[in-house]
Amino acid sequence: MKRIAPEDWYSVRRLDDDVTYICEPHIKEFYRCNIWHVRGRDADMLVDSGMGVVSLRQWVPLVTERPLTAVASHTHFDHIGCHHEFECRAVHSAEADLLAQPTRANTLADPYVTDEIFDALPPAPYCSKCYAVKAAPATRILADGDVIDLGDRQFEVIHTPGHSPGGIALWEEKTGILFSGDILYDGPLIEDTYHSNGVDYVASMKRLLDYPVRIVHGGHFPSFDGTRYRSLIREWLDGK
Repeated sequence: MKRIAPEDWYSVRRLDDDVTYICEPHIKEFYRCNIWHVRGRDADMLVDSGMGVVSLRQWVPLVTERPLTAVASHTHFDHIGCHHEFECRAVHSAEADLLAQPTRANTLADPYVTDEIFDALPPAPYCSKCYAVKAAPATRILADGDVIDLGDRQFEVIHTPGHSPGGIALWEEKTGILFSGDILYDGPLIEDTYHSNGVDYVASMKRLLDYPVRIVHGGHFPSFDGTRYRSLIREWLDGK
């Protein structure tokens, strides 16, 4: 399989609301994490950091320009691979141990990370069988209701267990933006991993339905508006 040069590994696109979308386009869509950079007055925020097979700090200069907190929506391999590159790292308390001591099993690299998840491979010496997330102990432990303050922007932490025990969403009331992680996106949701919980998933979805969301930036697949958000949640809950 073809290998991609590091300078071509990431794709970066500026959106509205001082949000920038970063992704790894050579990973197949189902496995491809959305990385979100949010610009604030006093500091920036990074929501998730991708698979970690190419340095985010080296090849996406945007993430090095200002003080930044790298937030983990949860600790699966595709979301925390570059967290070790950042000085300030935040995660919910229920998954702090995973961020500090990642293994191929507890990050779901087993069984998912194989050459088949790529359309083209990362640059050498990448090897799927050798792949592992690097330890990145949290410098801030998050709990439900905490606020990530960027100066002129405040993002409320919503604990959304179900997909994983420490999953979180980030809610900016002023703009109606929700970063939803993997609890909700416009694609097939994963409810059966080793630490998923069906009862928690239902409770999280019911809670999210109450938020007056304008736009959702999820952990995978394209962003969508509030109407689609409420429709997706209701359809999912009706299926239960």
